[in-house]
Amino acid sequence: MTTQVAGNTGAEIVAPTDALHPRAPRTIEESGLSLDLVVQLLLKLLHFSGELSGVDIARRLGLEFSVVEPAIDFVKRLHQCEIVGGAGIGGPSFRYRITDTGRQRAMLFLEGNQYVGVAPVPLTHYVQYLQRYREAIPRTITRSRVKQAFSHLVLSDRVLNQVGPAISAAHSMFVYGPPGNGKTVIAQAIRDLLDGELAVPHALEVEGNIIRVFDPVNHEPIETPSDENSLSLFDRMDARWVRCRRPMVMVGGELTLESLELSYSSTTGFYGAPIQMIANGGVLVIDDFGRQRCSPRELLNRWIVPLESRVDYLTLNSGQKFELPFLLLVVFATNIRPGELVDEAFLRRIHYKVFAENPTVADFKNIFEMCCGNRGVAYDEDLVDDLLINYYRPRKIALRGCQPRDLIDQALAQADYLGVERRLTRDLLEAACASYFVEDEEPAPVFA
Repeated sequence: MTTQVAGNTGAEIVAPTDALHPRAPRTIEESGLSLDLVVQLLLKLLHFSGELSGVDIARRLGLEFSVVEPAIDFVKRLHQCEIVGGAGIGGPSFRYRITDTGRQRAMLFLEGNQYVGVAPVPLTHYVQYLQRYREAIPRTITRSRVKQAFSHLVLSDRVLNQVGPAISAAHSMFVYGPPGNGKTVIAQAIRDLLDGELAVPHALEVEGNIIRVFDPVNHEPIETPSDENSLSLFDRMDARWVRCRRPMVMVGGELTLESLELSYSSTTGFYGAPIQMIANGGVLVIDDFGRQRCSPRELLNRWIVPLESRVDYLTLNSGQKFELPFLLLVVFATNIRPGELVDEAFLRRIHYKVFAENPTVADFKNIFEMCCGNRGVAYDEDLVDDLLINYYRPRKIALRGCQPRDLIDQALAQADYLGVERRLTRDLLEAACASYFVEDEEPAPVFA
């Protein structure tokens, strides 16, 4: 059974700023929530807090008092909470305390699920938001902006001209090549090119089930501006959503197929969002692709529909499915040739393939100079030439983009250990090479 999500079932989503932000509902109908769900949240909140003012209840639930008031009146009529004080200027200032009857009712609700806090956003509202966000998402990726975003890296124009269009089109990409050439750093730098911001719901409500979405590890909230005009604007925004930077989620060898599905906790009674839902509106980087616990084929089988249709399907424990817009750029970073991981049919669905090539000698020197500058040590090109001629060339060591940084750090660590001046010398670099490279190792394979 698939739940179709369409139509406007609640408060209209507007764009009060340059990004889309939902407007705060003024009634329980506009919130899209049922009276029963708000009552459950109210009693569970009072169960743990004991006594709260009307203003505090509304703030903790992320709703206007006008939305919460019908639920308060309802539980008052059932003698599940009572007014115990407050100023005589209306419901928001009154203090409410849960009764023994209300506490018994709250315990029953907690057996169903232990979600307490900001009220969830209905699935329909979230889908409407993402559909509008898809149209309003800024796409101002130019060659100059790409060069600026990657200015801390030494990359060829060929690489930059492959990465830029992929980001602009928000298409998935393979970033592949020998280890140590900055594939992960390239993927991370993409986030700096994502303009705008995103509203992320604390939680979703799907057919009475709660899915926690906001993740403080991967979502970076944006502070509310302090100027008066901005305050008057943000007073109108739905507090059930968090203004965030567009996210970047990175996973590696620990990724499993289960991470891509809703995770239900039998202890808490609610769901955790899969990684692609957390990354929605931003970037999902799958680092070391091909080294996960599941096979590349199994992993890409899971991505076939989302990558092509831009719609993802998730399943509740009841077996009920629902769909979500899939608005993220997936970056597969790997040291393995894509053709060795998956067949042509899968590669066709990943539109962009970016080869992170070995640096040239000139690039290697540029990286070395940049790393020296970052660490406040003098750059000596003759020293680098000596390193390449007398150490790299006899041992047939392939150049890698990470080597200058690593060798400089090890040389400086050696200087600290010996108690000598922190500057690069031939002896220090040779000592760094001796501990960095494995002498008996076969020459590193070089990509054609």
